[in-house]
Amino acid sequence: MSQQETHGFQTEVKQLLHLMIHSLYSNKEIFLRELVSNAADAADKLRYEALTNDDLYEGDGELRVRISADKEKGTVTIEDNGIGMTRDGVIEHLGTIAKSGTAEFFKNMSGDESKDSQLIGQFGVGFYSAFIVADRVTVRTRAAGHSADEAVLWESAGEGDFTVETISKQSRGTEITLHLREDEKEFADDYRLRSIITKYSDHISVPVEMYEEGTPAIEATEDTEAVAATEGSWKAMNKATALWTRNKNDVSDEEYIEFYKHISHDYTDPLLWSHNRVEGKQEYTSLLYIPAKAPWDLWNRDRKHGLKLFVQRVFVMDDAEQFMPSYLRFVQGLIDSNDLPLNVSREILQDNKVTTALRTAVTKRVLSMLEKLAKNDAEKYQSFWTEFGQVLKEGPAEDFVNKERVAGLLGFASTHTGEATANVSLADYIERMKEGQSKIYYIVADSHEAAANSPHLELLRKKGIEVLLMSERIDEWLINHLTEFDGKKLHSVTRGDLELGELEDASEKEAQEKLETESEGLVKRVKDCLGDKVSAVKVTTRLTDTPACVVAGEGEMSTQMIKLMQAAGQDVPEPKPTFELNPEHPLVARLNDEQDEQLFTQWSELLLQQALLSEKGSLADPSAFIKLVNQMLLASVK
Repeated sequence: MSQQETHGFQTEVKQLLHLMIHSLYSNKEIFLRELVSNAADAADKLRYEALTNDDLYEGDGELRVRISADKEKGTVTIEDNGIGMTRDGVIEHLGTIAKSGTAEFFKNMSGDESKDSQLIGQFGVGFYSAFIVADRVTVRTRAAGHSADEAVLWESAGEGDFTVETISKQSRGTEITLHLREDEKEFADDYRLRSIITKYSDHISVPVEMYEEGTPAIEATEDTEAVAATEGSWKAMNKATALWTRNKNDVSDEEYIEFYKHISHDYTDPLLWSHNRVEGKQEYTSLLYIPAKAPWDLWNRDRKHGLKLFVQRVFVMDDAEQFMPSYLRFVQGLIDSNDLPLNVSREILQDNKVTTALRTAVTKRVLSMLEKLAKNDAEKYQSFWTEFGQVLKEGPAEDFVNKERVAGLLGFASTHTGEATANVSLADYIERMKEGQSKIYYIVADSHEAAANSPHLELLRKKGIEVLLMSERIDEWLINHLTEFDGKKLHSVTRGDLELGELEDASEKEAQEKLETESEGLVKRVKDCLGDKVSAVKVTTRLTDTPACVVAGEGEMSTQMIKLMQAAGQDVPEPKPTFELNPEHPLVARLNDEQDEQLFTQWSELLLQQALLSEKGSLADPSAFIKLVNQMLLASVK
């Protein structure tokens, strides 16, 4: 037997313990749900491992979780006969939080206990929830398949460290004893524990048992018959049948909600769910949930996602990402297939026809859930969009087959509403299109304000044409893959040709041609001054209140796409913009009348820099621009 070792907790664990003890006071009883959930997972994992190694059962295949309390000692014990842990496993799992990005998570903590409590809920607390009610926790565990003298004792007061010691334990599995704080002794009551199990753990598929005392024999009297003594025994407190195998009409909303919390370790209720059993060519059951809140690490590349996979009700793996496309990575739930082998691995799933068919089916199921929500409850759908809209925007690039359906679920801000809220669908836009309009007009900018106030919108506003305002980082990526919807092409208003088609009448075309002819001299002078700083100079009617703008030519990358590529570390050469002048603006008229060539060059440069600043939000050399502005101001003062 080795001597006791003391280890320090990982920094994040210390922070989490402190927050849990101080922030989750309002819902302390969840500690039991978390520990029972972990114990049930340990049973599921043993059942799966034993498929290929029956010896792991050690002659005891009746998997269960047992809960007991000792009022005098003030303890609660949760015991399972599941997979158990080795010494290394104990140090790894009970001393560190094995989640990437934990440091970023803790930076988000505000010190506001109610908000932090929600964040912790999204983080998932598992084992450490024991310290909400206990000032000392003792764990005795032995991994299945290991000898009795390879068991481990782990103990901690939830402060800075924990101790680990090798002990002897006859039975496999894990036994967690909570030494309750003085003010938490209510949990050492059998009735209280029973009510919590019924509330939170009814759906768990292994029996969660408590000991029921026996009754003494009662002798017969004149009025009553004799009653034989009964022995005390362990009795299941839950239904202990896999919830998804039950008829959905027999499952209450409360049970669905608690099951969601069990599989997701989320504290908030799900937004909606769908329970579906399919029979025929393929046989499977799916239970899919859309969360109400985005997990804190939704954008972390290393974050695991996917569904729990069961084969014929036997748990096989967590995070089976093969069944859910990446743009739906927020979906929680499970799939139980009758058509996959019990010993299926991630590698086999990758190229399996059954996997492909199931992925197709559950993807369509999730899209149907969202379409129904968008149609029937706009407010609820808007709250979903606020949390997960940016992830859904990855869909058109990732899922060609369902591109149109995903596009139908997207929301945008628009000049029609005048608000920053992204609540206009492409179908809404098409419904409001003006007679003769054949394109969906949009603009992508760095912010909503930059998009809404862009000079590129001036002519369209004048004509009453709606423009979609996009300002998320992913929007340019989205637009590169979503070129049309419902037969209508999407067209950027920052492109060289607005392509107004029938929206432009003959007199406007005539006026444009006349303007071009009259301004030929001005255009040539400006191009000569600016040289290779621009690819071309033109006059435009797209502007009404602004003297000039820059536009991207046909086939050229937009400003936003260049920024996106550069942010990804790619070296992208800046294309020369097309410089468009508004001859009817007083500044351009002044420029046209300027005889001093030096001043003419300075004015041309100033208008170009202004236009670039408006389009890109920044300049390559802001100091030179400021110097030029100051020069012009001084000249005008003289």
